[in-house]
Amino acid sequence: MLRWLRMGDMARAPAMNGMWGEAVERTRRLVRQQEDKAQDSLSRLQEILAALQASPNGVVLLDPQGRIEWCNEMAAAQFGFDAQRDAMQSIRYLVRDPEFSAYYAAQDFSSDVVLEGRASTPSRPVRISVQLHPYGDGRSLLLSRDVTALEQADAMRRDFVANVSHEIRTPLTVLMGFVETLQTLPLNAQERSRYLDMMAQQAARMQSVVQDLLTLSRLEGSPLPGTGEWTPVQTLLQRCEGEGRALSSLLTRNQSRPHEWEFPASSDLAAAGELAGVLTELQSALSNLISNAARYTPAGGRIVVRWQNLSDGGGVFSVSDTGPGIAPEHIPRLTERFYRVDRSRSRETGGTGLGLAIVKHVLQRHGAMLEIESVLGKGSTFRVRFPASRLRRPVSGAPLNAVAAGH
Repeated sequence: MLRWLRMGDMARAPAMNGMWGEAVERTRRLVRQQEDKAQDSLSRLQEILAALQASPNGVVLLDPQGRIEWCNEMAAAQFGFDAQRDAMQSIRYLVRDPEFSAYYAAQDFSSDVVLEGRASTPSRPVRISVQLHPYGDGRSLLLSRDVTALEQADAMRRDFVANVSHEIRTPLTVLMGFVETLQTLPLNAQERSRYLDMMAQQAARMQSVVQDLLTLSRLEGSPLPGTGEWTPVQTLLQRCEGEGRALSSLLTRNQSRPHEWEFPASSDLAAAGELAGVLTELQSALSNLISNAARYTPAGGRIVVRWQNLSDGGGVFSVSDTGPGIAPEHIPRLTERFYRVDRSRSRETGGTGLGLAIVKHVLQRHGAMLEIESVLGKGSTFRVRFPASRLRRPVSGAPLNAVAAGH
């Protein structure tokens, strides 16, 4: 029995009878139970590590000396660790950021510290939140998460509030100045009329900002439009054409040459079919693109509006102009709220800086995609791609109103 115990091979237990046989059997059972418990503990440990591995956050286990015992793949990617090479290496030597060094040295882990991510660049900054959680006998759990989007959202919120305040405060200040002038100075009828006209312009500007803000709020809080409401593309574009031509006439009324317009023929639009969605939203989005082209295209310039049916059942609406064009660095940010390429030019044309943000929200709600191409000095093209799920073609030989009625 002693020889068997020294060998440690439980499968070769000696065959013995009596008291010694029972001792052998009980010993074998105890050892097997301990092995089963150890295997069960190992399985549970592997499950926990697998769960930590699947975490969207970085997880690092540190020993009492601050050395890495284990880390998941997310932490390795965020900090540039190698799980095998850097095992039992001090976290202080691997994370060299001065802010982390000060955080670790202070030993106050009640809050996190935000560091610059390893993949951060000036054009695409990455911010990582890191916090240590002591546990056990001097050990620590380091948790890290990417907070780039959160910080950007917070910055956008601050900018949004600042922009709204600025857009409303400026005309409000002008209005107050005019009111004070009317109250304190003796003005003749002509001067009074001129001041009142300028006050009306500033009030209209504030009203436009508030109306666009309410539109954005309504779009963000409304359920997505279904496919129960269908609008003929012909009807939609004819309404947009009327609005675009009216604005163009207003903008070029004192110019020697008006804008040159090109819209699709009615016969071509009749074959375009129908769009599913909210008519007022779609008209607002497409009219906004046409209005922008009118505002930024000089008198005598050319604006072309097109509709193209795609072979996959989808459709493309586009507006091209011969305006000043947009520099490439501005294009990705055009749909941000209050973002303007030229602030003075935008205010001269009556823009609020919210138009393209509204367009983006409307198109996203209808499953469409906005594409922008522009060349400085030559003009811009804005395209809207509608998916096949949002379009239906007229039945060959059937009038469009019959298709709309479901016949």
